[in-house]
Amino acid sequence: MAYVAFQEIGAARAAFDAATAEQGAAAIPPDARLSALEWQVVALARRDRVSSLRAPSRLGRALGSIFGETRNPRLADPSLEALRRMAVLSWHHGYSVPSHEVRAFLAAGYSPDQYELMVDSIATALAGSRRSTRIAAA
Repeated sequence: MAYVAFQEIGAARAAFDAATAEQGAAAIPPDARLSALEWQVVALARRDRVSSLRAPSRLGRALGSIFGETRNPRLADPSLEALRRMAVLSWHHGYSVPSHEVRAFLAAGYSPDQYELMVDSIATALAGSRRSTRIAAA
């Protein structure tokens, strides 16, 4: 049974709304929007490790067959999987992602504006969480 942290989805959406309010809704081109499902993928990717982007090793598959299957975060839809891959990399590395991953993201049908919107909202969410951590520590 899977657990979905709906609070994180709400937090990612709130971060997006804050970024949108900061920039103004007119600043976002119409083709630079993501659907609610795509925003959920971005929010859920926050918990995924970078190692989830690699195929399981032979040892990992062997251990999985002995101890039971491990969680597979990959998505069946190739377009959403490309979004998840880019979101995982962006949560961990910001704009510093390999160029081949950006090309794969764009080849999946996303636009450069959508990429920028996603990474900007992730950066805003990370800055907000760092700010709240500093306030709580003070």
